[in-house]
Amino acid sequence: MISYLEGKIIDKNEKFFVINTGGVGYRVFSHEGILKKIPDVEQNIGVWTHLYVREDALDLYGFLDKEELDFFETLISISGIGPKSALGILEVAPVASLKQAIVSEDETFFTKVSGVGKKTAQRLILELKNKLAKKITPVKGSDSAEMAEAIDALVGLGYKERDARKVLQEIPKDIKGVEAKVKAALKQIK
Repeated sequence: MISYLEGKIIDKNEKFFVINTGGVGYRVFSHEGILKKIPDVEQNIGVWTHLYVREDALDLYGFLDKEELDFFETLISISGIGPKSALGILEVAPVASLKQAIVSEDETFFTKVSGVGKKTAQRLILELKNKLAKKITPVKGSDSAEMAEAIDALVGLGYKERDARKVLQEIPKDIKGVEAKVKAALKQIK
């Protein structure tokens, strides 16, 4: 199992990067949020990896921090969630927010991901809630229907869902109403 790679970036695009370690180039898949943080070609980097074995391929998935790798491995252990869906989920929000959404039983974080429907989101929550509940206190309404509508509005205006969610989580909690949340988020973005 390849768990960690350190070396020089020799190629990079919107789906993967290639890291040269000891004269061997490893293609490492990741999500857009991580790929934006990966340095340019010819720069050195260290990444945590998961080797996903299929009948017809050996694919490496890479992450900049161990917590994200651990959560990725937890996600792919759930029936119906493969590596691409897990990457899609990790792109939606930071790991801490995803864990909070699971404990709070907020399906909206997961149903927006391609390949993850309502049933898969419910299965994910059902399987992980008890594991995470010991470590995380549920916060009801932290990402309620109102927050979901505000996120949809910002996505409709052309912002990425991950960015919209991040900005909305940073606005003051005393701002109520979808319209007010969207206006506050737009002011913060500019």
